Amino acid sequence: MTTDSAATLETARSCPFAPPEQHLRFLREQPVAKVTLATGREAWVASRYEDIRTILSDPRFSADRRHPNAPKLSSADGQLSESPLPKMMLEMDPPEHGHARRQVIGEFTVRRMAALRPRIQQIVDDHLDAMLDGPRPADLVTALALPVPSLVICELLGVPYSDHDFFQEHSAQLLNRAATEQERQHAVLELAVYLDKLITSKEEQPTDDLLGRQIVKQRESDGESDHLGLLSLAFLLLIAGHETTANMISLGTYMLLEHPESLDALRADPDKIGNAVEEMLRYFTIAELAMARVALEDVELSGTVIPAGSGVLMLANAGDRDPAAFEEPERFDIDRDARSHLAFGFGPHQCLGQSLARVELEIVFNTLLRRVPGLRLAVPAEQLSFKDDSTVYGMHELPVTW
Repeated sequence: MTTDSAATLETARSCPFAPPEQHLRFLREQPVAKVTLATGREAWVASRYEDIRTILSDPRFSADRRHPNAPKLSSADGQLSESPLPKMMLEMDPPEHGHARRQVIGEFTVRRMAALRPRIQQIVDDHLDAMLDGPRPADLVTALALPVPSLVICELLGVPYSDHDFFQEHSAQLLNRAATEQERQHAVLELAVYLDKLITSKEEQPTDDLLGRQIVKQRESDGESDHLGLLSLAFLLLIAGHETTANMISLGTYMLLEHPESLDALRADPDKIGNAVEEMLRYFTIAELAMARVALEDVELSGTVIPAGSGVLMLANAGDRDPAAFEEPERFDIDRDARSHLAFGFGPHQCLGQSLARVELEIVFNTLLRRVPGLRLAVPAEQLSFKDDSTVYGMHELPVTW
């Protein structure tokens, strides 16, 4: 490939099952490279698995997206960070980040998520019932992939599910790289106003949900609730809690339909589904450009020095295709031990809700394979459209029949 250190960063995938080819070339030939972003500004990208893990765990890199050099993928990118909201947890550095994470980590323990299994199973069964009783073909995105995690996160946070159309529309706008700055700003403000009213109502009468329990906990320790901090937390969890899992459900289903041997193996041995979920997460790494940092001092990685003050993006999907980390990484293998993938990040900022996501995905795929044995695509694969314009990769729709 060209050695031009400021090549324009490509973001669209030419194949739905692979990272952009440029990212794989970086991995092979220039693992730490300077690129030009769509904004015209320069940043550095890292594509090797070990380099990405180093950046994500090294205090010499800041997660503060409000830093003037924090990399932005478009002129409208960063509206979450530039909003009047306080910093979200994913933007914080130590010691602020550790304190904020400790306040809420108890809501996402493996034990607490396991206790949610019966309710998640009921939600999945209810939506599958409706899909199977409805017309064919059906769009799996709107019938199952999007409503299941949306309802789960609504119940967890204490957000009325009747408002799901509102927050799904605005969160999609926030994640759309093609949206204008004005469109994203409008989405931020609309969601902030909505959540502000919701939290105010819970402060007046705390409810038995994550937000209500946080209010009670804060009052017991500090004498009052941190209204703006709760608003920031709710903002982050509401958006991250449904978009990522929804896209993994649709992509994972499509992947299995295109790999019938894997589909048959999982039906024959459902105990493999947990392992298959980890491989799906690795294979797609859907938030591949969501991890951004700023170097606080000169740092050398793979023989290249990233200067202090530089913005850095991690090409996490390329990292999860690094042959030094995963044997034959381009092959989808449900028997692979893929749990060390980068789909949930790494280090102090590793995804807070990863246990919840795993539980949801395992229940969805287990139930879908068991209850809909004849599931198949209702249109030719080449007619499917993918979210190349979104910060979180996924599918716009997935027509299926059975």
